[in-house]
Amino acid sequence: MDRDGVPGCMCAATSPSVELRSGDGHRCGTRWLCGSQPLLPTDGSGMHSMRIVSLLASATEIVCALGAGEMLVGRSHECDNPDWVRRLPACSEPAFDVSVSSREIDTEVRRRLRSGEPLYHVHGELIRELRPDLLITQAHCEVCAVAPGDVQRSSACSLTAQQMALSAASLEEIFQSIRRISQALDLEEQGEVLVRRERQRLDTVRKEVARFTPPTVVMLEWTDPVFAMGNWGPELVEIANSKLLLGRKGEYSVTISGEQLRAADPEYLIVAPCGYNLERSLRELAILEQYPWWRELQAVRKGNVAFADGNLFFNRSGMTISQTAEIITEILHGVSFGTAGVHWRWIEGQAASDVPQILVSRT
Repeated sequence: MDRDGVPGCMCAATSPSVELRSGDGHRCGTRWLCGSQPLLPTDGSGMHSMRIVSLLASATEIVCALGAGEMLVGRSHECDNPDWVRRLPACSEPAFDVSVSSREIDTEVRRRLRSGEPLYHVHGELIRELRPDLLITQAHCEVCAVAPGDVQRSSACSLTAQQMALSAASLEEIFQSIRRISQALDLEEQGEVLVRRERQRLDTVRKEVARFTPPTVVMLEWTDPVFAMGNWGPELVEIANSKLLLGRKGEYSVTISGEQLRAADPEYLIVAPCGYNLERSLRELAILEQYPWWRELQAVRKGNVAFADGNLFFNRSGMTISQTAEIITEILHGVSFGTAGVHWRWIEGQAASDVPQILVSRT
């Protein structure tokens, strides 16, 4: 990719490693790109009337959760939660066909990273027509979402709008993203309320499962090649009173060999590929079944393999993280939060109805 930095921003230092599918990119400590202070235009009555283009699905969720959804005027092609945001004009698209196999996607991503070709196209002219005051991207991973470099290649970079690039590898950094957006929108109190609510919901999960014996689990973020999930995923496993055997919290997801997975031999497997919804994730079973080590895993033999919506939950650093912890809890402990069969599903002979369900109220 073209990695010329935004003027005045340390993002010029980007130097990705193609060995880390979820790690291509860098963590940007810069609070604001192309500027130093948030714009807060008003409609003449003193009420804020900021126009926002969000090119990051998690940021779109946060803006809406803050009660500022009406400020959104454009989105990325991946923004889909809440559902109504799909009506907003899509200001980006993948630069290649993502309907191909996981192996072909991985091969093409690596090729483009080596050659400097883009992974996403940003519709700069459309963004200019939308006249945003704030443009949100992400700096954590150039593979999984639109990054500042993608904006630089488009005419959108000449906008006078403030540009914010979020980076989150942990739960605390996700909470900081909520705070940053709330500060930009002059909604700091609402931001603190959101953070407290998410912490309380995670605490509810932690308390509900404290009495159980922690099972072992491996979470897969990609299937061909196989990637073990990192970033904030391991923290959610800890909250769900479980032991993650591969993958480290706060670190990028990494490739693992079949031998590593076989040696770990977890009691449970959760498969939630990056960018795949539940239906698309389930199609990856055929790929996993082709590996010679697959049926040697005790999780497979015992029917303890669950496929989940990675796109909306496991791979998104927004307002679904607490629900992701609930999903993990449902899978590993049978404590029901009402998502089985909707956001995740058992395979290999085990149905959700086979697992003792302990209903939990969120009230």
